[in-house]
Amino acid sequence: MNAPSNQLFDAYFTQPAMREQFCDRARVQGMLDFEAALARAEARVGVIPTSAVAPIEAACRAEYYDFAALAQAICSAGNSAIPLAKALGKRIAARDAEAERYVHLGATSQDAMDSGLILQLRGAVALLEADLQRLTEALARQAWNHIDTPMAGRTWLQHATPVTLGMKIAGWLGALTRHRQRLAELKPRLLVLQFGGASGSLAALGDQGLAVAEALAGELQLHLPEQPWHTQRDRLAEFAAWLGLLAGSLGKFGRDLSLLMQTEAGEVFEPAAPGKGGSSTMPHKRNPVGAAVLIGAATRAPGLVSTMLSAMPQEHERSLGLWHAEWDTLPELCCLVSGALQQALAIVPELEVDAARMRQNLELTQGLVLAEAVSIALAQRIGRDAAHHLVEQCCRQAVKERAHLRKVLGDNAEVRAQLSDTDLDRLLDPAQYLGQAQHWVERALAEHQRLG
Repeated sequence: MNAPSNQLFDAYFTQPAMREQFCDRARVQGMLDFEAALARAEARVGVIPTSAVAPIEAACRAEYYDFAALAQAICSAGNSAIPLAKALGKRIAARDAEAERYVHLGATSQDAMDSGLILQLRGAVALLEADLQRLTEALARQAWNHIDTPMAGRTWLQHATPVTLGMKIAGWLGALTRHRQRLAELKPRLLVLQFGGASGSLAALGDQGLAVAEALAGELQLHLPEQPWHTQRDRLAEFAAWLGLLAGSLGKFGRDLSLLMQTEAGEVFEPAAPGKGGSSTMPHKRNPVGAAVLIGAATRAPGLVSTMLSAMPQEHERSLGLWHAEWDTLPELCCLVSGALQQALAIVPELEVDAARMRQNLELTQGLVLAEAVSIALAQRIGRDAAHHLVEQCCRQAVKERAHLRKVLGDNAEVRAQLSDTDLDRLLDPAQYLGQAQHWVERALAEHQRLG
């Protein structure tokens, strides 16, 4: 009989490489990397003999340890580092009793767990950065390709004035560019060593504490913070909030795409593939299955971010329960957002666009989406209030008679006295009322390119 598993939905919602980053093996290896680096750092400073380093390093391999046994031991120990340090010590002692004396010297369990987590997060950040780079490049190409593709703008889910698909895509791109900027800014605050010993003072190492901390940060290639942060969790909460922001922006993309894929719109689609987006009963269906992940992640992420924020007011120098609440929360948030990124990357490069349907939809209201353009042109001749009232009356007549606004305006003597047929044709052409849409795309592309 197979062991119980919770992986049924992982392929849909999670990037495999990110899940691997936070699997049991990676968690254990992160702590062991800390222990090996600690031994090297203490030997460099002269706190422990150099001869102890090799036996300690040799034992710091995750595959040597029984994860099931560690899991059971955590139930009694209260965290994963305590039973792991014991198991590490036993393995070293079996080969070098002298070296075993120097394992974990001066550190506390939270040092191993938090620094190990930071090492995992460094790998997670690298994955996120690479995916964001690829996604923004794909969005930039699509924004440029559709810089002049007119479509209906939509406010309150109703047709507004025309925009371009390039402008809409540039909006998605701009948000992700800002998230890339934010990540670059927060990385130095996030990727820092945790090393403070029992209560944060490193008293067990005497006057060598700071020197060991500096050497340890160097060994792990992490920044050395101004002080240990056992119960100051703003670094992790900031990263969690960033993940939540990214999930929200990806969800915005997913929401827009799913609405554009609706039968009634039919303007932009996820790329088609055999068996993708089908229904168990309706052969004709083409469901936005990628967008569903983006929206699902954006829906789940706020709760996980809230947990990280709720866990911030931790007690004194070591927390009871609030620290524990972080352990699965932040990794799950990373996995969730990584899955959304993978879905976006599968969609954007091969986005299917029906420009003809966009033009057709722009005509659904028979010219009403360009009433503002006519009103503004008339306002320059007869005043704003008079122009607004005149065009409003023409719009009502067009709706009542189910006529095109161009015909109603052309038949209206007051309008004809101010605007020629050429004027009306130009004003009621969506391609002539796109404002700064092209400029906004160019600016978004320039900001993307500036970031590199």
